[in-house]
Amino acid sequence: QVQLVESGGGLVQAGGSLRLSCAASGRTFSISKMGWFRQAPGKEREFVAGITWSGGTQYYADSVKCRFTISRDNAKNTVHLQMNGLKPEDTAVYYCAAGRLLPVVTTTFDYWGQGTQVTVSS
Repeated sequence: QVQLVESGGGLVQAGGSLRLSCAASGRTFSISKMGWFRQAPGKEREFVAGITWSGGTQYYADSVKCRFTISRDNAKNTVHLQMNGLKPEDTAVYYCAAGRLLPVVTTTFDYWGQGTQVTVSS
């Protein structure tokens, strides 16, 4: 099993920035990818960004390209999501996820964090 703990959510004004972090523990050697998803009230959970654990190849949803950046620190088993130019429509609970299979986008994620709230005020 892999345990994931997110941190860094909060309230920010439109145009502001937040940095989310996710620390992985447990059987981290089994991880091939990590990612961030979000779920807004009344909406389905959606993919935000993903990264391969070994090569660091990044993937983004069109809605966040050029605003969000995903990165990983293999030594610390941590992944970050730097969010700039935040918009009210980015308001959601953000979930960290990890998976054993590749490719990043077309295969399932196996492990999930508890989520962290991001609220962007207009």
